[in-house]
Amino acid sequence: MKKICVLGLGYIGLPTAGILASAGYEVVGVDISERVVETINKGKIHIEEPGLLTLIKAGVSSGQLTAQVEPTKADVFIIAVPTPITEEKKADMRYVISAGESIVPYIEKGNLIILESTSPPGTCKKLLKPILERSGLKVGKSIYLAHCPERVLPGKILHELIHNDRIIGGITPKCAELAKRIYSSFVEGKIFLTDATTAEMVKLIENTYRDVNIALANETAILCEKLGINFWEVAKLANHHPRVHLHSAGPGVGGHCISVDPWFLVESFPTDTKIIKTARERNDSMPRYVVKKIEAMVKGIQAPKVALLGLAYKANVDDIRESPALHVYSLLQFKDYTISVHDPHIKHHPPMPLDTLESALKNADCMVILTAHDEFKNIEPKQASKLMKTKLVLDTHNIIDVKKWVSEGFKVNILGVGNSETS
Repeated sequence: MKKICVLGLGYIGLPTAGILASAGYEVVGVDISERVVETINKGKIHIEEPGLLTLIKAGVSSGQLTAQVEPTKADVFIIAVPTPITEEKKADMRYVISAGESIVPYIEKGNLIILESTSPPGTCKKLLKPILERSGLKVGKSIYLAHCPERVLPGKILHELIHNDRIIGGITPKCAELAKRIYSSFVEGKIFLTDATTAEMVKLIENTYRDVNIALANETAILCEKLGINFWEVAKLANHHPRVHLHSAGPGVGGHCISVDPWFLVESFPTDTKIIKTARERNDSMPRYVVKKIEAMVKGIQAPKVALLGLAYKANVDDIRESPALHVYSLLQFKDYTISVHDPHIKHHPPMPLDTLESALKNADCMVILTAHDEFKNIEPKQASKLMKTKLVLDTHNIIDVKKWVSEGFKVNILGVGNSETS
């Protein structure tokens, strides 16, 4: 197995392709975007991730990595395409279906197909296997199919691809063993083998666990506001218990995994996922809760200007998929507000015009921190005071020094903190 075809060159597929190329494989990356393909073949990248540019540049210059818009014959096919949800909160599997169908003409006896895309339980067995067998080859006998879900954190993808443990589930034990050979070439963590459906469920429940925990944190934050106390102190003290780990509260949950994956389980088992569904609804409601806080803060100001800081779903990355900041922005569009947006990490094709920090804050009535970028922690309140018309700040991540901002005359509102703490 020397030649690998990676389908999907996004946040997972591109780093995986780069690492496989550095491990000595001949890698062909496939993406439907001609812009992405052209960018990669120039030794450049279209996403922000530490260390990725160097890796891709080395792979392309050595000839180990190339990109194209159509699949090709290979020994191994890795499917790393998006699996988003529809507006009805159903799994949108069209990209997996399309990727599977696209490789059918190229599949040969002995080939290994690996699905990395996070998918509803049963996807490999019930959806992908029948598609691949249109080639006339039997999965588990003539060709092999496994699921190896990614388990990485944006901003640390390359490190975690190598050092994290991996779960590999095969349609048959041999499928899993063959996939292990590929991942053993670069994974330094432990590799655990199981069946495909178990592997699918493991990934979903990992993200569901985090989503439920965040929902508990967000609900606790709301309760603390009503009680006039500080959620962040409550969480800090509660987490001194050896068996408690309460996550941080925030404006919602974003990213392609945590905000999406639990819905796959709700869709598959609608009557048996009450806790999961309630947690999802709580987290999905947080952008609207933030907007209500903004409304209360600017009440009485005619046609206020609101400066939104941060579009990415998490700190110090450029990933805006399912970002709660986007939902806050959309909700504010229906109000008689002027909205400015600044995010220093969003450089490629932003979804709306972005301002510099200075232009975003100029004549603003309320500054709202929606992403915990390091740059926002270091904003000087004295400089912001000179730019803004009204000194109002809403920090949804508790990252600023409240005393410094209050000393400059700002009224500060921290998500999860009762008014008595910041007034």
